[in-house]
Amino acid sequence: MAELASQPTSVQTVYGWYREGKLFVNRRYQRKLVWTLIEKQKLIESLLKKYPVPAILLAERDGAPGTYEIIDGLQRLHSIVSFIENSFPLAEGKYFDVTQFPTAKTAAAEGAFEIKEAAELISAKDVTTILDYSLALSVMRNAKDEEVNDVFDRINTYGHRLSDQERRQAGVQNEFSTLVRELSSSFRGDVSSDVLKLQSMPSISIDSPMANHGYEVKADEVFWVNQGILRSTDLRDSLDEQCIADIIACIVQGDPIERSKDALDEIYEKGSVPSESVLSALEVYGANKVSDEIKFCVQEILKVCETDPNSKLRNLIFTKTNTNAFPSVFAALLIAFHETIIEGKKAVSDFKGLKASLTGLSSRIETGRKATSPDERRKNIDTIKGLISKNFVDSDIAEEIYCNHTAIDIEGIIRRSEIELANYELKQGILFLKEGATEDTALIDKVIRTICAIANIGPSVAGKILIGITDKKTDAEKIKKIDNIEPKKIGKRYVVGVYREAARLGISPEKYFSKWKDQIRKSKLTEKLRDDVLSNMDFNSFYGLGIIVINIPPQAELSYVGDELYWRDGDSTALATNAKQIAGLVSRFTG
Repeated sequence: MAELASQPTSVQTVYGWYREGKLFVNRRYQRKLVWTLIEKQKLIESLLKKYPVPAILLAERDGAPGTYEIIDGLQRLHSIVSFIENSFPLAEGKYFDVTQFPTAKTAAAEGAFEIKEAAELISAKDVTTILDYSLALSVMRNAKDEEVNDVFDRINTYGHRLSDQERRQAGVQNEFSTLVRELSSSFRGDVSSDVLKLQSMPSISIDSPMANHGYEVKADEVFWVNQGILRSTDLRDSLDEQCIADIIACIVQGDPIERSKDALDEIYEKGSVPSESVLSALEVYGANKVSDEIKFCVQEILKVCETDPNSKLRNLIFTKTNTNAFPSVFAALLIAFHETIIEGKKAVSDFKGLKASLTGLSSRIETGRKATSPDERRKNIDTIKGLISKNFVDSDIAEEIYCNHTAIDIEGIIRRSEIELANYELKQGILFLKEGATEDTALIDKVIRTICAIANIGPSVAGKILIGITDKKTDAEKIKKIDNIEPKKIGKRYVVGVYREAARLGISPEKYFSKWKDQIRKSKLTEKLRDDVLSNMDFNSFYGLGIIVINIPPQAELSYVGDELYWRDGDSTALATNAKQIAGLVSRFTG
């Protein structure tokens, strides 16, 4: 049984924990960073005025004494540490004086954050007031997962501080809620481990155009907002997850559910008839299967939009200028595509024809209040299927759906690579960045060594190497000039693709892909690892640019390149050259 200990703690100590990587966030129930600038500023003002602020609740992590999972207080804790790190000023424009706090000053010197130069700063006295402020902090020890979940649910029931969908997702942990969370993360591009350090939260949080918090995921780049389906403010309230939950429930049960708050509440209510019905249907259908299918259908819808680079889904659906969100119309469209492609075993034969069929769709289906009933939703879905049917042909594309990465997957991998550096590697291609087709023969050797190093991270760790991506803007600009292509920016990375290299080499994309496979096949990688990698390589056209995905499945034993042993040192690959390094790698696989 959990034990609760009151542990009033100074801001200075909590910041030390933060910098030491002792504060963790569990995405199974915690939301993203969502506080506005005004909310953050008011909290800091409360500290300066020595006003009481709500208590913070942590749970000591099992098997890791002195490290804590944040149960309640995520927004408050991040606001405090980000103010110290000059992420935002007080309302009057004054920033924290980092020079007055050695721990933060050292972190800045090491590149953890940038100090605002020439900014007006708070006084030394105010710095001391903030650092000495004693936070009302309590720690749960020896708590089981179900106890933590229950406490979080109860805290967020009092006062109803979460949105409807956040409350649903936090209130129950089952296969349905997990699928909704993971699939939604894929579409937003904030895919990450379930548990991550508080320092990493900005990397998977959404920055709206007006807020400008400096978070890595930009709202206007997220699928939902980019295509006009939802507004950026809707992401804050998890309306994207609400839409996904509705779509999944409709698909796995074979027919539309009522589109209402009450219907979703019942699906999330533990032990209710609708909940048991959806969970049973999902168990039969398969969570991975429905996830792959939905991502594939969205990819096909995006390809329709890509027939005109300046066209968004909103522009197709509505002929008149409209800024309203349209999740209900999107849900009907996606389900219609799903029933046509998956149940009908058909493939798109004419994307331009599909675009024409979908133009002005809002005027051909019911979009009013009565469109929320199961019967009216079914009519809308069937109408859409009738409109688009002529643009499909009979085809069994199961391998394309279930065995390959979709564009949605690849965007998620690219964003995840910014957080989990050791598990991922990105390469722009095999050719030197200059005119002509001169191959960088050393690059494939580097990739081979990196495959080995990623495999040696540990027996339960998988990794990926993506070919056709650079993290350097200067390289992207060179490639744009040399190959006359338009790189696609995702987060801090630039997708330049490999079709351009195949064209320069005068070979087909298929032969270019085979070129990589042949080099890996001829390598001196440990046989088991080599065969696993070859059988799991993937190619995706990715908006006409082309991406190769080299998957590195978990290995049960250490892997080598010939007699050499490689390991990942952060985001670099290194040769194990001394007994201590080798012993450390061996211990990962021997316990």
